[in-house]
Amino acid sequence: QVQLVESGGGLVQAGGSLRLSCAASGRTFSRRPMGWFRQTPGKEREFVAAITWSGSSTGYADFVKGRFTISRDNTKNTVALQMNSLQPEDTAVYYCAAGRTLFSGSYYVKTQDYEYWGQGTQVTVSS
Repeated sequence: QVQLVESGGGLVQAGGSLRLSCAASGRTFSRRPMGWFRQTPGKEREFVAAITWSGSSTGYADFVKGRFTISRDNTKNTVALQMNSLQPEDTAVYYCAAGRTLFSGSYYVKTQDYEYWGQGTQVTVSS
């Protein structure tokens, strides 16, 4: 069992930055790939960024490449999403998720590949 708690969301002006953090509990966190997704009302949850269990590889949605950076610290059971150059279209609830497959060398971009989810944190970017 893995429990995830996101923090760091808030209101920011366009062009600003936020750093989201996800604190995990559970012994298997460090063995799982992790991801960040986001969702707006009436839309499906969409992939933002992901990282392998070791942190050796990362992946990003095209719309965040060069602006967002995912990282993890397995000694502290945390994963972070640094978001720069935020735009109003980045407004959403952001979710942290823990992948199903332990020790996989891959990261995952589909929601069905994730087993545990946090409650989400709201990010609002004003123009």
